[in-house]
Amino acid sequence: MKWKKFTLTTTTEAVDLISSMFDEIGIEGIEIEDNIPLTEAETKGMFIDILPELPPDEGVAKVSFYLDPVSDIEGMLKKVEEGLEELSMFADLGERTIESGETEDLDWINNWKQYFKPFTVDDILIKPTWEEVPGGHEDKLLIEIDPGTAFGTGQHETTQLCIRQLKKYVTPDTVLLDVGTGSGILGITALKLGAKSVFGTDLDENAITAVGENLEANGISSHKFRVLQGNIIDDKAVQGEVGFETYDVVVANILADIIIMLQKEISIHMKKGAIFITSGIINMKEEAVRKAFEENEAFELIEVTHQGEWVSVTVRKK
Repeated sequence: MKWKKFTLTTTTEAVDLISSMFDEIGIEGIEIEDNIPLTEAETKGMFIDILPELPPDEGVAKVSFYLDPVSDIEGMLKKVEEGLEELSMFADLGERTIESGETEDLDWINNWKQYFKPFTVDDILIKPTWEEVPGGHEDKLLIEIDPGTAFGTGQHETTQLCIRQLKKYVTPDTVLLDVGTGSGILGITALKLGAKSVFGTDLDENAITAVGENLEANGISSHKFRVLQGNIIDDKAVQGEVGFETYDVVVANILADIIIMLQKEISIHMKKGAIFITSGIINMKEEAVRKAFEENEAFELIEVTHQGEWVSVTVRKK
């Protein structure tokens, strides 16, 4: 099967914003090409000793995405253009041209694995299931992840922001709700940190399989982490299954616009004094998320943290 390939030429500084926008409109599996050298911290975190030499970085990046030829390509490209127009008010998008072509069906499931290497988040070592523990890291708290077709290796800044917040608030008595659980990395991290149990929800049925496999890889009983496919925001059946006034900590690493909708619903599932950790928020959306929480009488804002262009907002139920 041939896929339609579209390549956007833009600036390196706009890549994160564009990637977030693509995710919001339903584009998955993007490919980014640039000549930005990795920092010393990044190479250390990825345990890479020898890096290829790159041409000089001229601030130009190419972002490619792929569409099924039987999908509504015209409609999706219209959404792309509308999204780029909105982003152009906040960032320099550079050339902003889109070239089209075709490519043969790719092994989407496995090709990315060559780029997923062990890395650390403070004293936690996160590694793919197919890699060995690097020397000198045997004393770290180990989390093994194979994302499969569900998002969540832990490498993204938003996941790391959530992990650092979980370290602050998870206790042995914590019952945790993980909204948009994906690979289960945040729920599994909570269990490794000592949480009593986790309930995860996700729109993607692949998350159920991914979480099950990752629980097994980490030696965690499936009884400690239940996963349900569905939308907690507007599905009454899902809301009932999740339960009410049940959770000590809720974590949601999704998208800013979804968090704004979720904050209207989630408090009824939380105990009084419970913590709600959110991320997936690009910095240009920080104020909108903060405003939504500040206007919600159920919550008090307790902390906002940043990493790169990404933001985590943590609140407490009053």
